[in-house]
Amino acid sequence: MIVFITPLLGSLRNFVKYKQFHPLVFMRTPILYFFLYVILQTRNIWKIIVLERWIMFLYKTTKSIYNDDYNTKKEKYKKKYGLIYQNRL
Repeated sequence: MIVFITPLLGSLRNFVKYKQFHPLVFMRTPILYFFLYVILQTRNIWKIIVLERWIMFLYKTTKSIYNDDYNTKKEKYKKKYGLIYQNRL
């Protein structure tokens, strides 16, 4: 039961924020839990939950760097709010 808390809360947050429900995003966490359980051969659910969060953190960070989200959003906010960023070296 505890393995469904993270996906349920994440889906609730996405629905409140974006008014959308994505079943594949919902199922991603339990599927990752299952693979970690099979690979690690452990019954320690807390270890699996922590490792899943670390894996998702690394995945999302890598995806953000690859997509250059910082500069994309920086340009968006320059246009939207008229912000001026100082160039730092």
